[in-house]
Amino acid sequence: MQTWVKAKRVGFSLSEKKRRKLQFQLFADLCRARGIEVIQIDLTKSIEDQGPFDVIIHKLSDLMLEAEQKDAQSQQLIQKFQDYVEAHPQTILLDPLPAMRRLSDRFQSYKLIQELQTLDQDDQFCNPPYLELATGNQSDIVHLIKEQKLTFPLICKARVAQGSSAHDMALIFNEDGLRDVSLPCVLQSFINHNAVLYKVFVVGPSYFVVERPSLKNFTVGQSDRKTIFFNSHEVSKPESCSHLTERDEGASVSRGPSDRTIKLISRGLQASLGMSLFGVDVIVDNATGKLAVIDINAFPGYEGVPEFFGALLNHIETLLRERERNPDRRSPVAKMPGPHCWCLGAQEARAPSPASNRASSLARETWTVEEPPAGKRTSDSGRFREFAIPPPTLCQSNCE
Repeated sequence: MQTWVKAKRVGFSLSEKKRRKLQFQLFADLCRARGIEVIQIDLTKSIEDQGPFDVIIHKLSDLMLEAEQKDAQSQQLIQKFQDYVEAHPQTILLDPLPAMRRLSDRFQSYKLIQELQTLDQDDQFCNPPYLELATGNQSDIVHLIKEQKLTFPLICKARVAQGSSAHDMALIFNEDGLRDVSLPCVLQSFINHNAVLYKVFVVGPSYFVVERPSLKNFTVGQSDRKTIFFNSHEVSKPESCSHLTERDEGASVSRGPSDRTIKLISRGLQASLGMSLFGVDVIVDNATGKLAVIDINAFPGYEGVPEFFGALLNHIETLLRERERNPDRRSPVAKMPGPHCWCLGAQEARAPSPASNRASSLARETWTVEEPPAGKRTSDSGRFREFAIPPPTLCQSNCE
């Protein structure tokens, strides 16, 4: 059993809903059994008086969104949190606020996926063609769709990936349906994937893959169907029985994503973002067999991953040992390896693993850590800043 000469303290700031969903008390009990104290942080009080903390676990995404929407109290709480973290550079933060801000913007998430594609020398994954819209009438939108070569049906998602409406989406089948678009949003070509979604849950150097229901196949191209409005969270619940997830009779079940490709995506995202806790939604194109990344989420629910707490505690202990070995360093952050580190053998790429209905640990590898530049802490760089939506932007894709 792991014990520490000096008791370590883990602080957490999670909403009551998040704590209940995760059954976070079980994690606190597991930590205490290994000599680690777990303390709930009250952001309305002095954080300094509640510390010190060796590690802070949080999900402040909703509070950050409220702050970006000019809520004064939320702005003060976020600023207080940032002030504390910047004043205590030895505290390990899971996860950096700037990275979480980036993932709260779907357009920025898709740009990140596109950047990672440059490391995918075997062309194993992609992001479906997408288009960000902030303004524009129907004729302008039609022009942009044709220019970007998006295909119907289209998935319409809110650009902001946090908040009560983040999971509300629309499946648009024709140009008339574009009247149903609510701006700002992201349009994305729908890819048939035989109603199977793979949720990749990352916990530090480990990741787990869980199979979930997803939208059924639809005919490619415009049709006279009415726009379908749905909640992606409801559709992809483990027990979902929606008519939208009915698989075509005789449709083959694609083999699950290969370990190699999932490893490439999860390692690349962690290295780019410096994050430990995030999820990636992927599907397999039933026409090409290529993996498509359709969403990235900060600190997801980890439903179907019974190993989550154990993996999280192991990761925290690894970070604490790293800090013990290098006491003069600031908090460890992920290092982005060069492109050559990502070029795995073609034989491995052609050996996909079978899909599973249960969570499975597909890889446990250690990322290299490096010290941030002197005077700047990667996890906290950049003070609170407002959410700015740029004009419509076009992005290319290789999902073909």
